[in-house]
Amino acid sequence: MANLHIQLHLVALFFLSSLTLPSNCLPALHPKPPVALHPKSPVALIVFGDSLFDPGNNNYIKTTTTFQANFPPYGETYFKSPTGRFTNGRTIPDFIAEFAKLSLISPYLQTGHHEVLTKGVNFASGGAGALVETNKGSVISLHMQFNNFREANKQLRLKVGKRAARRVVKNAVYLISIGSNDYLNPLINNPSMFKSHAPQDFVAMVVGNITSVLKKIHREGGRKIGILTLGPLGCFPRLRLANVAAGGNGECLEQATALVKLHNPLLSQKLQLLQKQLKGFKYSYFDFFTVYTETIQNPPKYGFKEVKSACCGSGPFRGNFSCGGKRGVKEYELCHNPKDYLFFDAEHPSEAANFLSARLMWGGPSNVTGPYNIRSLFMR
Repeated sequence: MANLHIQLHLVALFFLSSLTLPSNCLPALHPKPPVALHPKSPVALIVFGDSLFDPGNNNYIKTTTTFQANFPPYGETYFKSPTGRFTNGRTIPDFIAEFAKLSLISPYLQTGHHEVLTKGVNFASGGAGALVETNKGSVISLHMQFNNFREANKQLRLKVGKRAARRVVKNAVYLISIGSNDYLNPLINNPSMFKSHAPQDFVAMVVGNITSVLKKIHREGGRKIGILTLGPLGCFPRLRLANVAAGGNGECLEQATALVKLHNPLLSQKLQLLQKQLKGFKYSYFDFFTVYTETIQNPPKYGFKEVKSACCGSGPFRGNFSCGGKRGVKEYELCHNPKDYLFFDAEHPSEAANFLSARLMWGGPSNVTGPYNIRSLFMR
Protein backbone atom coordinates (compact mmCIF):
# COMPACT_ATOMS: atom_id res chain seq x y z
CA MET A 1 0.00 0.00 0.00
CA ALA A 2 2.96 2.37 0.43
CA ASN A 3 3.34 2.78 -3.34
CA LEU A 4 -0.36 3.52 -3.66
CA HIS A 5 -0.17 6.22 -0.96
CA ILE A 6 2.69 7.93 -2.78
CA GLN A 7 1.03 7.70 -6.20
CA LEU A 8 -2.30 9.05 -4.96
CA HIS A 9 -0.61 11.90 -3.14
CA LEU A 10 1.35 12.96 -6.22
CA VAL A 11 -1.74 12.76 -8.41
CA ALA A 12 -3.70 14.92 -5.98
CA LEU A 13 -0.97 17.57 -5.89
CA PHE A 14 -0.71 17.51 -9.69
CA PHE A 15 -4.44 18.08 -10.14
CA LEU A 16 -4.77 20.76 -7.49
CA SER A 17 -1.87 22.72 -8.99
CA SER A 18 -3.49 22.51 -12.42
CA LEU A 19 -6.66 24.13 -11.10
CA THR A 20 -4.80 27.40 -10.57
CA LEU A 21 -4.19 27.73 -14.32
CA PRO A 22 -6.62 28.59 -17.14
CA SER A 23 -8.39 25.51 -18.49
CA ASN A 24 -6.77 25.88 -21.89
CA CYS A 25 -3.39 25.29 -20.23
CA LEU A 26 -4.38 21.95 -18.74
CA PRO A 27 -3.53 19.63 -21.65
CA ALA A 28 0.10 20.80 -21.59
CA LEU A 29 0.41 19.65 -17.99
CA HIS A 30 -0.48 16.07 -18.79
CA PRO A 31 2.39 13.65 -19.40
CA LYS A 32 3.44 13.34 -23.02
CA PRO A 33 2.15 10.17 -24.72
CA PRO A 34 4.70 7.51 -25.59
CA VAL A 35 6.44 7.79 -28.96
CA ALA A 36 4.96 4.40 -29.86
CA LEU A 37 1.41 5.77 -30.15
CA HIS A 38 1.77 5.61 -33.97
CA PRO A 39 0.89 9.17 -35.06
CA LYS A 40 0.17 7.99 -38.63
CA SER A 41 -2.37 5.49 -37.36
CA PRO A 42 -3.93 6.84 -34.14
CA VAL A 43 -5.36 4.37 -31.67
CA ALA A 44 -9.10 4.84 -31.17
CA LEU A 45 -10.74 4.93 -27.74
CA ILE A 46 -14.06 3.09 -27.65
CA VAL A 47 -16.12 3.46 -24.49
CA PHE A 48 -18.93 1.39 -22.97
CA GLY A 49 -20.61 1.86 -19.63
CA ASP A 50 -22.87 3.74 -17.28
CA SER A 51 -23.15 7.26 -15.86
CA LEU A 52 -19.51 7.26 -14.78
CA PHE A 53 -18.61 7.34 -18.50
CA ASP A 54 -21.72 8.75 -20.23
CA PRO A 55 -20.81 11.99 -22.13
CA GLY A 56 -24.43 12.70 -23.06
CA ASN A 57 -25.92 9.72 -24.91
CA ASN A 58 -28.96 9.90 -22.64
CA ASN A 59 -29.67 13.37 -24.03
CA TYR A 60 -30.83 11.63 -27.20
CA ILE A 61 -33.10 8.86 -25.89
CA LYS A 62 -36.60 8.83 -24.48
CA THR A 63 -36.00 8.73 -20.73
CA THR A 64 -36.50 10.79 -17.58
CA THR A 65 -34.35 13.33 -15.75
CA THR A 66 -33.41 10.55 -13.31
CA PHE A 67 -31.12 9.26 -16.04
CA GLN A 68 -29.98 12.61 -17.44
CA ALA A 69 -27.55 15.33 -16.43
CA ASN A 70 -28.20 17.87 -19.19
CA PHE A 71 -29.04 20.71 -16.81
CA PRO A 72 -27.09 22.98 -14.44
CA PRO A 73 -25.00 22.71 -12.35
CA TYR A 74 -23.64 19.66 -14.17
CA GLY A 75 -20.67 20.50 -16.38
CA GLU A 76 -20.26 24.04 -15.15
CA THR A 77 -16.74 23.79 -13.69
CA TYR A 78 -15.00 22.88 -16.96
CA PHE A 79 -17.47 23.07 -19.86
CA LYS A 80 -19.32 26.09 -18.40
CA SER A 81 -22.62 24.45 -19.35
CA PRO A 82 -24.21 20.99 -19.00
CA THR A 83 -23.21 18.34 -21.53
CA GLY A 84 -24.96 15.28 -20.15
CA ARG A 85 -21.98 14.20 -18.05
CA PHE A 86 -22.89 13.29 -14.46
CA THR A 87 -20.22 15.47 -12.90
CA ASN A 88 -19.07 19.07 -12.71
CA GLY A 89 -16.49 18.67 -15.48
CA ARG A 90 -14.62 15.93 -17.26
CA THR A 91 -15.08 12.19 -16.88
CA ILE A 92 -12.46 9.45 -16.75
CA PRO A 93 -12.64 8.79 -20.54
CA ASP A 94 -12.20 12.53 -21.17
CA PHE A 95 -8.93 12.52 -19.25
CA ILE A 96 -7.76 9.26 -20.84
CA ALA A 97 -8.41 10.79 -24.27
CA GLU A 98 -6.35 13.85 -23.29
CA PHE A 99 -3.46 11.69 -22.08
CA ALA A 100 -3.55 9.78 -25.40
CA LYS A 101 -3.60 13.07 -27.37
CA LEU A 102 -7.09 12.38 -28.72
CA SER A 103 -10.00 14.77 -28.98
CA LEU A 104 -12.81 14.34 -26.46
CA ILE A 105 -14.71 11.20 -27.42
CA SER A 106 -18.22 12.09 -28.64
CA PRO A 107 -21.49 10.41 -27.66
CA TYR A 108 -22.45 7.80 -30.24
CA LEU A 109 -26.00 9.11 -30.55
CA GLN A 110 -24.72 12.60 -31.27
CA THR A 111 -22.28 11.60 -33.98
CA GLY A 112 -24.15 8.84 -35.78
CA HIS A 113 -22.32 5.66 -36.73
CA HIS A 114 -20.23 6.31 -39.78
CA GLU A 115 -16.49 6.94 -39.48
CA VAL A 116 -16.63 7.55 -35.72
CA LEU A 117 -14.71 4.38 -34.86
CA THR A 118 -11.55 5.67 -36.53
CA LYS A 119 -10.95 8.18 -33.71
CA GLY A 120 -13.19 6.71 -31.02
CA VAL A 121 -16.76 6.78 -29.86
CA ASN A 122 -18.59 6.58 -26.55
CA PHE A 123 -21.61 4.27 -26.22
CA ALA A 124 -22.10 4.67 -22.44
CA SER A 125 -25.51 5.40 -20.96
CA GLY A 126 -26.26 6.72 -17.47
CA GLY A 127 -28.20 4.13 -15.48
CA ALA A 128 -27.13 1.22 -17.69
CA GLY A 129 -26.31 -2.16 -16.28
CA ALA A 130 -24.83 -5.45 -17.36
CA LEU A 131 -28.31 -6.94 -16.95
CA VAL A 132 -30.83 -5.99 -19.62
CA GLU A 133 -33.49 -5.68 -16.90
CA THR A 134 -31.61 -2.91 -15.06
CA ASN A 135 -33.58 0.32 -15.61
CA LYS A 136 -35.03 -1.28 -18.72
CA GLY A 137 -36.77 1.15 -21.07
CA SER A 138 -34.96 4.20 -19.69
CA VAL A 139 -31.32 3.50 -20.60
CA ILE A 140 -29.11 1.81 -23.18
CA SER A 141 -28.06 -1.51 -21.68
CA LEU A 142 -24.55 -2.90 -22.11
CA HIS A 143 -25.86 -5.45 -24.62
CA MET A 144 -27.54 -2.71 -26.68
CA GLN A 145 -24.33 -0.66 -26.50
CA PHE A 146 -22.51 -3.63 -28.02
CA ASN A 147 -25.15 -3.85 -30.76
CA ASN A 148 -24.53 -0.17 -31.52
CA PHE A 149 -20.80 -0.87 -31.68
CA ARG A 150 -21.37 -3.75 -34.07
CA GLU A 151 -23.47 -1.49 -36.31
CA ALA A 152 -20.76 1.19 -36.22
CA ASN A 153 -18.19 -1.43 -37.20
CA LYS A 154 -20.40 -2.54 -40.08
CA GLN A 155 -20.62 1.05 -41.35
CA LEU A 156 -16.87 1.45 -40.96
CA ARG A 157 -16.22 -1.63 -43.13
CA LEU A 158 -18.49 -0.22 -45.84
CA LYS A 159 -16.68 3.12 -45.74
CA VAL A 160 -12.99 2.15 -45.53
CA GLY A 161 -12.96 -1.52 -46.47
CA LYS A 162 -12.66 -4.68 -44.40
CA ARG A 163 -8.88 -4.64 -43.96
CA ALA A 164 -8.67 -1.03 -42.75
CA ALA A 165 -11.70 -1.48 -40.51
CA ARG A 166 -10.21 -4.62 -38.99
CA ARG A 167 -7.03 -2.69 -38.18
CA VAL A 168 -8.96 0.13 -36.47
CA VAL A 169 -10.97 -2.27 -34.32
CA LYS A 170 -7.98 -4.43 -33.41
CA ASN A 171 -5.76 -1.49 -32.42
CA ALA A 172 -8.45 0.34 -30.44
CA VAL A 173 -8.53 0.49 -26.64
CA TYR A 174 -11.91 -0.39 -25.13
CA LEU A 175 -12.80 1.28 -21.84
CA ILE A 176 -15.64 -0.17 -19.75
CA SER A 177 -17.41 0.79 -16.51
CA ILE A 178 -20.49 -1.30 -15.74
CA GLY A 179 -22.20 -3.16 -12.90
CA SER A 180 -22.91 -0.53 -10.25
CA ASN A 181 -26.53 -0.01 -11.29
CA ASP A 182 -27.21 -3.74 -11.26
CA TYR A 183 -26.67 -3.60 -7.50
CA LEU A 184 -27.74 -0.04 -6.66
CA ASN A 185 -31.11 -0.41 -8.36
CA PRO A 186 -32.36 -3.28 -6.15
CA LEU A 187 -30.60 -1.98 -3.02
CA ILE A 188 -32.34 1.40 -3.29
CA ASN A 189 -35.67 0.39 -4.81
CA ASN A 190 -36.19 -3.23 -3.75
CA PRO A 191 -33.81 -4.22 -0.92
CA SER A 192 -35.88 -7.30 -0.08
CA MET A 193 -34.88 -8.83 -3.43
CA PHE A 194 -31.68 -10.26 -1.94
CA LYS A 195 -33.76 -12.24 0.52
CA SER A 196 -35.06 -14.31 -2.39
CA HIS A 197 -31.87 -14.25 -4.47
CA ALA A 198 -28.61 -15.58 -3.11
CA PRO A 199 -26.06 -12.74 -3.45
CA GLN A 200 -23.47 -15.10 -4.94
CA ASP A 201 -25.89 -16.19 -7.67
CA PHE A 202 -26.90 -12.62 -8.48
CA VAL A 203 -23.28 -11.48 -8.69
CA ALA A 204 -22.42 -14.45 -10.91
CA MET A 205 -25.23 -13.40 -13.26
CA VAL A 206 -23.96 -9.79 -13.45
CA VAL A 207 -20.34 -10.81 -14.03
CA GLY A 208 -21.48 -13.46 -16.52
CA ASN A 209 -23.20 -10.79 -18.61
CA ILE A 210 -20.07 -8.62 -18.56
CA THR A 211 -17.96 -11.59 -19.61
CA SER A 212 -20.37 -12.37 -22.43
CA VAL A 213 -20.02 -8.88 -23.90
CA LEU A 214 -16.22 -8.98 -23.58
CA LYS A 215 -16.23 -12.18 -25.64
CA LYS A 216 -18.43 -10.51 -28.24
CA ILE A 217 -16.07 -7.54 -28.47
CA HIS A 218 -13.23 -10.01 -29.03
CA ARG A 219 -15.18 -11.80 -31.77
CA GLU A 220 -15.78 -8.42 -33.41
CA GLY A 221 -12.02 -7.89 -33.44
CA GLY A 222 -11.32 -5.96 -30.22
CA ARG A 223 -8.27 -7.03 -28.25
CA LYS A 224 -7.37 -4.43 -25.59
CA ILE A 225 -9.75 -3.88 -22.66
CA GLY A 226 -9.57 -1.38 -19.82
CA ILE A 227 -12.14 -2.14 -17.13
CA LEU A 228 -12.98 -0.72 -13.71
CA THR A 229 -13.86 -2.71 -10.64
CA LEU A 230 -16.83 -1.46 -8.66
CA GLY A 231 -16.06 1.23 -6.11
CA PRO A 232 -17.12 1.12 -2.45
CA LEU A 233 -20.81 1.64 -3.32
CA GLY A 234 -21.91 1.48 0.29
CA CYS A 235 -19.87 4.62 1.04
CA PHE A 236 -21.47 6.73 -1.69
CA PRO A 237 -23.56 9.62 -0.24
CA ARG A 238 -26.83 8.08 -1.45
CA LEU A 239 -26.11 4.85 0.41
CA ARG A 240 -24.99 6.71 3.54
CA LEU A 241 -28.39 8.41 3.40
CA ALA A 242 -30.03 4.98 3.11
CA ASN A 243 -28.12 3.95 6.22
CA VAL A 244 -29.55 6.96 8.08
CA ALA A 245 -33.04 6.10 6.85
CA ALA A 246 -32.58 2.60 8.26
CA GLY A 247 -31.69 4.00 11.69
CA GLY A 248 -27.92 4.18 11.33
CA ASN A 249 -25.52 7.07 11.76
CA GLY A 250 -24.52 7.40 8.12
CA GLU A 251 -21.92 4.66 8.04
CA CYS A 252 -21.13 2.88 4.79
CA LEU A 253 -23.98 0.52 3.91
CA GLU A 254 -22.51 -2.91 4.51
CA GLN A 255 -24.97 -4.78 2.29
CA ALA A 256 -23.69 -2.86 -0.73
CA THR A 257 -20.05 -3.32 0.21
CA ALA A 258 -20.59 -7.07 0.63
CA LEU A 259 -21.88 -7.33 -2.96
CA VAL A 260 -18.91 -5.37 -4.29
CA LYS A 261 -16.53 -7.70 -2.44
CA LEU A 262 -18.14 -10.63 -4.25
CA HIS A 263 -18.22 -8.89 -7.63
CA ASN A 264 -14.65 -7.61 -7.93
CA PRO A 265 -12.74 -10.87 -7.24
CA LEU A 266 -15.05 -12.81 -9.56
CA LEU A 267 -14.57 -10.26 -12.34
CA SER A 268 -10.80 -10.50 -11.86
CA GLN A 269 -10.94 -14.29 -12.12
CA LYS A 270 -12.98 -14.13 -15.33
CA LEU A 271 -10.57 -11.64 -16.91
CA GLN A 272 -7.60 -13.88 -16.13
CA LEU A 273 -9.46 -16.79 -17.72
CA LEU A 274 -10.32 -14.76 -20.83
CA GLN A 275 -6.67 -13.81 -21.27
CA LYS A 276 -5.82 -17.51 -21.39
CA GLN A 277 -8.74 -18.47 -23.64
CA LEU A 278 -8.92 -15.63 -26.18
CA LYS A 279 -6.15 -15.01 -28.69
CA GLY A 280 -4.50 -11.61 -28.26
CA PHE A 281 -6.77 -10.58 -25.38
CA LYS A 282 -5.09 -8.03 -23.07
CA TYR A 283 -6.66 -6.13 -20.23
CA SER A 284 -6.09 -3.41 -17.69
CA TYR A 285 -7.98 -3.96 -14.43
CA PHE A 286 -8.33 -0.80 -12.35
CA ASP A 287 -8.90 -1.30 -8.63
CA PHE A 288 -11.47 1.47 -8.18
CA PHE A 289 -12.48 0.02 -4.81
CA THR A 290 -9.02 0.28 -3.23
CA VAL A 291 -8.34 3.76 -4.60
CA TYR A 292 -11.61 5.16 -3.23
CA THR A 293 -11.30 3.32 0.06
CA GLU A 294 -7.82 4.75 0.56
CA THR A 295 -9.05 8.24 -0.33
CA ILE A 296 -12.03 8.05 2.03
CA GLN A 297 -9.75 6.95 4.85
CA ASN A 298 -7.13 9.66 4.19
CA PRO A 299 -8.83 12.57 2.37
CA PRO A 300 -6.33 15.40 3.05
CA LYS A 301 -3.44 13.27 1.87
CA TYR A 302 -5.08 12.93 -1.53
CA GLY A 303 -6.22 16.53 -1.93
CA PHE A 304 -9.82 16.29 -0.69
CA LYS A 305 -11.55 18.00 2.21
CA GLU A 306 -14.89 16.17 2.06
CA VAL A 307 -15.35 12.50 1.16
CA LYS A 308 -18.65 11.59 2.80
CA SER A 309 -21.02 14.32 1.60
CA ALA A 310 -21.68 15.23 -2.01
CA CYS A 311 -21.04 18.69 -3.37
CA CYS A 312 -24.53 18.86 -4.86
CA GLY A 313 -27.77 17.44 -3.46
CA SER A 314 -29.98 17.62 -0.40
CA GLY A 315 -30.59 15.88 2.91
CA PRO A 316 -27.99 14.16 5.10
CA PHE A 317 -24.66 13.89 3.26
CA ARG A 318 -26.47 15.61 0.35
CA GLY A 319 -27.40 12.04 -0.42
CA ASN A 320 -30.70 12.80 -2.12
CA PHE A 321 -30.18 12.52 -5.87
CA SER A 322 -31.65 16.00 -6.31
CA CYS A 323 -28.74 17.93 -7.85
CA GLY A 324 -30.16 20.43 -10.32
CA GLY A 325 -33.67 20.30 -8.87
CA LYS A 326 -35.20 18.34 -11.78
CA ARG A 327 -35.57 14.88 -10.24
CA GLY A 328 -38.64 15.37 -8.07
CA VAL A 329 -36.95 17.37 -5.30
CA LYS A 330 -36.50 20.97 -6.44
CA GLU A 331 -34.43 22.21 -3.52
CA TYR A 332 -30.75 21.34 -3.39
CA GLU A 333 -27.49 22.66 -2.03
CA LEU A 334 -24.32 23.28 -4.05
CA CYS A 335 -20.83 23.58 -2.61
CA HIS A 336 -18.48 26.43 -3.54
CA ASN A 337 -15.42 24.33 -4.37
CA PRO A 338 -16.23 21.01 -6.11
CA LYS A 339 -12.51 20.19 -6.30
CA ASP A 340 -12.55 19.70 -2.51
CA TYR A 341 -15.16 16.94 -2.80
CA LEU A 342 -14.71 13.31 -3.77
CA PHE A 343 -18.36 13.16 -4.88
CA PHE A 344 -20.10 15.77 -6.99
CA ASP A 345 -23.61 14.40 -6.48
CA ALA A 346 -25.13 11.54 -4.50
CA GLU A 347 -23.70 8.83 -6.75
CA HIS A 348 -21.01 10.34 -8.98
CA PRO A 349 -17.41 11.49 -8.56
CA SER A 350 -16.25 15.07 -8.96
CA GLU A 351 -13.94 16.05 -11.80
CA ALA A 352 -11.04 16.03 -9.31
CA ALA A 353 -11.88 12.43 -8.37
CA ASN A 354 -12.18 11.45 -12.04
CA PHE A 355 -8.72 12.87 -12.68
CA LEU A 356 -7.33 10.84 -9.79
CA SER A 357 -8.76 7.63 -11.24
CA ALA A 358 -7.78 8.40 -14.83
CA ARG A 359 -4.19 9.23 -13.94
CA LEU A 360 -3.78 5.97 -12.02
CA MET A 361 -5.44 3.99 -14.81
CA TRP A 362 -3.08 5.59 -17.30
CA GLY A 363 0.18 4.87 -15.49
CA GLY A 364 -0.44 3.75 -11.94
CA PRO A 365 1.42 1.03 -10.01
CA SER A 366 0.71 -2.64 -10.62
CA ASN A 367 -1.17 -3.05 -7.33
CA VAL A 368 -3.78 -0.56 -8.62
CA THR A 369 -3.95 -1.27 -12.34
CA GLY A 370 -2.74 -4.44 -14.01
CA PRO A 371 -1.54 -6.58 -15.60
CA TYR A 372 -1.29 -3.66 -18.06
CA ASN A 373 -2.00 0.01 -17.55
CA ILE A 374 -3.95 2.01 -20.13
CA ARG A 375 -0.86 3.76 -21.45
CA SER A 376 0.74 0.42 -22.31
CA LEU A 377 -2.43 -0.71 -24.10
CA PHE A 378 -2.21 2.34 -26.35
CA MET A 379 1.41 1.46 -27.12
CA ARG A 380 0.72 -2.16 -28.13
